[in-house]
Amino acid sequence: MLSLEGSVPSTENLLFNAVLRPNRSLSKKGFKILMGFILCIIFISSLGFLLAGAWPVLGFLGLDVALVYFAFRFSYRSGGQYELVQMTADEMLVTTVNPWGQKRSFSFQPYWLQVSFEEQDEENSLIVSSHGRSVSLGRFLAPIERKELADKLVSVLNRIKQNQL
Repeated sequence: MLSLEGSVPSTENLLFNAVLRPNRSLSKKGFKILMGFILCIIFISSLGFLLAGAWPVLGFLGLDVALVYFAFRFSYRSGGQYELVQMTADEMLVTTVNPWGQKRSFSFQPYWLQVSFEEQDEENSLIVSSHGRSVSLGRFLAPIERKELADKLVSVLNRIKQNQL
């Protein structure tokens, strides 16, 4: 069974706690400024076309503005996804939330957990697995951020395994 509801570890026992979110370089305020700038440029352009007698172009310019707006809105919606990775000595809990708010939780025992970091050309992938179950982590992260996450997870797992021997 892939989707397991794990217990939320208490914060005092956490050995690792990370919230992974996609990067959005344009803030909401920046989005409003950009849309205002685009509207000004389109308005000035549309006046030129209107004065030249090419009024049908106005509809296409309005369509351009609508497409840019909806493309950014879709991008912001996908920015609502995140992954929560929490690890104690007894459990690793991975909670993924998609852009529509649907949650899935995966629970692993750290002692048996394998961290697979595969590099292919300039891309890489990070997969944690145990007992036939696996989860890909940080697909939306930059390759260097996935590498740092893999290194941190391996470090914490090594500490857990050394303390249990």
